[in-house]
Amino acid sequence: MTSDPTETIAAITRRAAEDYARVLDELIDLVTIPSVSNASFDPAHLSTSAHAVADLLRDAGLDSARVVTATTADGRVSRPAVLAHRPGPDGAPTVLLYAHHDVQPPGETADWSIDDPFIPERRGERLFGRGAADDKAGIMAHVGALRALGDDLPVGVTVFVEGEEEIGSPTFHDFLTQYQDDLAADVIVVADSTNWAIGTPSLTTSLRGMAQVEVTVTAAHHAVHSGVFGGPSLDAVTLASRLIATLHDDDGSVAVGGLHAVENDLVHYDEAEFRRGAGLVDSLRLAGTGSIASRLWSKPALAVIGLDATSVARSSNTLIPACTFVLSLRVAPGQDPREAADMLVAHLTAHAPFGAEVAARITEAGPGFDGSERTEALDAAEWALAQAWGSAAVHQGMGGSIPFISDLKQVFPDAQILVTGVEDPDSRAHSADESLHVGEHAKAVLAEALLLARLGGIA
Repeated sequence: MTSDPTETIAAITRRAAEDYARVLDELIDLVTIPSVSNASFDPAHLSTSAHAVADLLRDAGLDSARVVTATTADGRVSRPAVLAHRPGPDGAPTVLLYAHHDVQPPGETADWSIDDPFIPERRGERLFGRGAADDKAGIMAHVGALRALGDDLPVGVTVFVEGEEEIGSPTFHDFLTQYQDDLAADVIVVADSTNWAIGTPSLTTSLRGMAQVEVTVTAAHHAVHSGVFGGPSLDAVTLASRLIATLHDDDGSVAVGGLHAVENDLVHYDEAEFRRGAGLVDSLRLAGTGSIASRLWSKPALAVIGLDATSVARSSNTLIPACTFVLSLRVAPGQDPREAADMLVAHLTAHAPFGAEVAARITEAGPGFDGSERTEALDAAEWALAQAWGSAAVHQGMGGSIPFISDLKQVFPDAQILVTGVEDPDSRAHSADESLHVGEHAKAVLAEALLLARLGGIA
């Protein structure tokens, strides 16, 4: 490749554009593999997916690509992951490119506008299918970027594609320590976030921490006739509802004592755009106070994400004796999520309605992330995104959590971590009709190629 940076940028741009049709075809092939990591789904698909990713990386010039697992201290074996490495020139930095090949369960097929969530369908600029955006688009951003650079790759590259991000990366820390020498890098690029808008790229520089708490409310030892015993005794679902209602105050702010809340006014988040992206009904009033960015990124949020009780189809005139629900708690960056979860458990037990038995247990906790510090890698990423999109990148927070980033920071404390976007506000990751904006994805591929070129000093 030429030593003239302008010509280098033009050559990378041309290569990325010429190869993108193949990148998209390969993304479609990946989406057809139902690589759901949830334990109730066939694990064979995860193996198929991992081997397909390894093949793609070998085709992109990383001959060492292999499927691996890690074993935890208590004997658990991780879902299959992919590791690949290509050394760079002497003295060049090493960049770790992260993505994940596992996907969320598809949910009810009837909720999708395509016939099968694992038979992707393109409509205009959007590709629909489970995993089309989250995060098989991230995998293909890495593959496309490496191909655009080809033999002119100016940095060492390690690619790590895990297989259990969608279930909370339970063996991630064990994986990092077991393969620490293989994964060591100067810069880490996590291609698993969202861009600000169509036409505007972003870097995710803060993430809320998260915790999950499973709660069981018990009213009686067994079900009884609602006509004979109803009145003096309340059913467990009603009691659980009263308990859940204590978690927010009248304006909708989280009412659990001790949780941090920080105002964030760096970015204006338009309310109409938020409502449209969230799919809210017109009559619904937004909860909480302060800017929408604050409520999304730097204040706590609490939601019921699952509830077990008698179904409508099986209902009868009986008082339900027990009800179990799961709470998802998001905490401001910087607050210890385990400490926050303990505060939530204390609130739940202190507010047991009518003396019902309340049992709460913490099932998951992951820290947040603050990546706002100015670094050489951050500067390079801003430049690359501006080159690819033709507009400056927004530094955004993320209401969601990527708990494994804290593990990366702990194991590789000197590495500069970048969280880049392959999705957009309409991608509906984790939901029915998940989709990818094809034009934006092509820009993400180019931006990553330019980032690697910039980090290697050739652009």
